[in-house]
Amino acid sequence: MVETPKQRTLAAELAAEFAGTFILILFGVGVVAQVVAGGIGDHDSIAWAWGLGVVLGVYVAARISGAHLNPAVTIALAAFRGFSWRKVLPYSLAQTAGAFVAALLVRWNYSEVIAAIDPNHTIDTQGIFSTLPGNGSLPVGTWGAFRDQIIGTAILLFLILAITDLRNTSPGANLAPFIIGLIVVAIGMAWGTNAGYAINPARDLGPRLLSYVTGYGSAWRDQNGDIYFWVPIVGPIIGALVGALLYDLLVGRNLPVSDEDQEPGRAPTDPELDEARGRHGTPIPREADAAERRTESRG
Repeated sequence: MVETPKQRTLAAELAAEFAGTFILILFGVGVVAQVVAGGIGDHDSIAWAWGLGVVLGVYVAARISGAHLNPAVTIALAAFRGFSWRKVLPYSLAQTAGAFVAALLVRWNYSEVIAAIDPNHTIDTQGIFSTLPGNGSLPVGTWGAFRDQIIGTAILLFLILAITDLRNTSPGANLAPFIIGLIVVAIGMAWGTNAGYAINPARDLGPRLLSYVTGYGSAWRDQNGDIYFWVPIVGPIIGALVGALLYDLLVGRNLPVSDEDQEPGRAPTDPELDEARGRHGTPIPREADAAERRTESRG
């Protein structure tokens, strides 16, 4: 008996985005809780755990949804790679929900040690869940952090597109998640000072909302009392668009275009199409599949 391929539905894609982001935040917020509340580890352990969280989250979701795990990535792919705009809001909500639930689990698991060092749930431990300018102590203001988020996310998208472009020197199908995780490690080590390298609206908003409903009344503001929650939302979205545009202008448009690799509606990193042609593609980020694009163009 020949097994037929399982049809991918929007519900399946949203479940995958939820699960992948859930895994990402479990390790990312979890390691910050361990360092801040438990006193175990340092900046390097935070950077590596965030990167490994990305690797594992992408492996969870890539085959089904493309493993965006980040609304800024989803928006950039819709703007520059043909991902369906009608999926942008559902994907973003699923990612934020996954981040919220993962942060809830971290909050519950570390509740005793957080209460021991910060029983009033103040700004001292707010950084476990969401980012702050200057990591809560350095002289960086709102606009400095905003600039930082644009730059950091532009770097992220530029490199994601570079390593998932089959026309470029892309890694093998199963290595792309690992390389993207290393990108996040590198950004954390080089660009983590000014704003904690959120570079992902869901990563910040989901845990921030969770912290607010579990006792952190100052969750929406920074250590200076300024309203801050919008910075790691708006900054990454702008940065993602800038990074994708720069990749296309500086690199993408100069790569050779093959009819086979760039046929209308084909996602350059769609694993099903690559497998059918006996090629090795990378599973992320998946754009709108050809059937959906043809349907939309007729409608």
